[in-house]
Amino acid sequence: MRSKKTIGWVISAITISLIIGIIIGNFISGKSFGRKLFMTPSNKINVILDIINEDYVDPVNMKDLTEEAIVNIVSELDPHSNYIPGSELQTVNNDMDGHFGGLGVDYFFKDTIIIMNVIHGGPSSQAGLVPGDRIVYVDDSLFTGPAITEEKIRTTLRGEVGTYVKLGIWRNDSNKILEYKIKRDNIPITTVKAAYEIEKGIGFIKIYDKFSHTTYDEFIQAITKLVSIGCTSFIVDLRMNSGGSFEAASKIINEFLPAGRMIVYAEGKSFPRIESISNGSGNLPDNQLVILMDQLSASASEIVAGAIQDNDRGLIIGRRSFGKGLVQNQIELSDGSAVRLTIARYFTPSGRNIQRKYELGKSDEYNQEWFDQLNNGESFYADSVKIDKSLAYSTIHGRTVYGNGGIMPDIFVPLDTSHLSTYFINLENKNIFNKFAFNYSDKNRNVLNKFKDYPSLLEYLKTQPILQEIIRFAEENGVKKRTQQINRHSNQILITAYAHILSNFFGDDAFFRIALSNDPVIAKAVEAIQREAAFPKAVAAMKYKELQ
Repeated sequence: MRSKKTIGWVISAITISLIIGIIIGNFISGKSFGRKLFMTPSNKINVILDIINEDYVDPVNMKDLTEEAIVNIVSELDPHSNYIPGSELQTVNNDMDGHFGGLGVDYFFKDTIIIMNVIHGGPSSQAGLVPGDRIVYVDDSLFTGPAITEEKIRTTLRGEVGTYVKLGIWRNDSNKILEYKIKRDNIPITTVKAAYEIEKGIGFIKIYDKFSHTTYDEFIQAITKLVSIGCTSFIVDLRMNSGGSFEAASKIINEFLPAGRMIVYAEGKSFPRIESISNGSGNLPDNQLVILMDQLSASASEIVAGAIQDNDRGLIIGRRSFGKGLVQNQIELSDGSAVRLTIARYFTPSGRNIQRKYELGKSDEYNQEWFDQLNNGESFYADSVKIDKSLAYSTIHGRTVYGNGGIMPDIFVPLDTSHLSTYFINLENKNIFNKFAFNYSDKNRNVLNKFKDYPSLLEYLKTQPILQEIIRFAEENGVKKRTQQINRHSNQILITAYAHILSNFFGDDAFFRIALSNDPVIAKAVEAIQREAAFPKAVAAMKYKELQ
């Protein structure tokens, strides 16, 4: 009996030991084993991150690791889907909204914040700040020196509308620091940078950088101004415009089309087809129109060009556009970040999707292919542009246009490099023109402020030794003098310097008037209008061929 009891205890002890051993073994060899049973494709990343957080041998900054993981995941999609960190989202949203909470100043930073321009009617203007003022204190803290970054300036000066900031200002004609308490207000971010009569009866409008939610309203103001001074034909410059608001682009196109014309349509896997159709309320259905494009014109810019081209409504002049035919939706997350995800493709009225070819996860190759296009001669020769002729479509008057690869202009104008030299490029790359213009304007502000319009100031500048001064300034800032190149391109150097100086006193409109005064693409657009080749009739479609 005793031996049987002993055997029973032994068996029980062994069983208990095995159970305990299994439990301890599971605990030691991997707590994640249990989680594996509940892992699905949708939660696998979270599970792995949890395992790393709990079991990895060294401490890990999980926030940074997660941010990097998201960037890598989104980068495996198309080249235009992207992740926006919380620190950048407000700036991105401000650009699209067309305004931000701020003080209403343009500034230049060199050890201190130097105010270049004060927006008329804005908070700083009302408080009494003037161009040339130096911001040396912000909220009683010294705000100078190499530790002050562009991001720090932006986050310090901008803020919620209605909040206050106290500035300590040093002014040339004052022997003490001046204090201002300024209430932040909505500051517009304008995208229509210039609107003026470029030739008799021809209005020029520059929509620069992007389309925001306010671009259409700005465009209508520009059109109204030009019509009031007698303009009946229009050149809309979309060069270097990377896109933006789909809605703003559609509204602008509507101004030029009769009722019932397709503007653009979009569709995707989970995105039901939506169409934008002109409603006949546009004010300019019969006016001559030219759209200017280049290799940096993308997305919303291409929507405008594609709709005008497919409807034979006007002429597209310049060089082949970028080729972005994808629609993104911005999904904001609870931590303040966002994912901008491609959800659809857009199509021009003829059915073209102008998106360049890409492979998932190969954004670097996609971007390199764009640079290769620039280097293969297509910026200089229309024949060098590779077109997939199997993707042919027809405009309403039967002209052939092509998809997949941007908008090919009706009239090709090669890139003008006649003014370029290594010296001029160095001036641009080192931001010499902008720095020189500010220094010159600041040094001569009392004299230059006396001129009431840009033409009179321009005539004065032409009497001054600007060329010699900018050459000397450039040498002081690391750009070696190149006498032959300077002599050959002195006119372009002067035009660019004049434009930057004028912008300090009369804004973007004056800048573009001067900077684009010898532009060959604009010259071709003016010629087309003067020959009535940009009129929305079938006969115009024949006339433009004479200009090519």
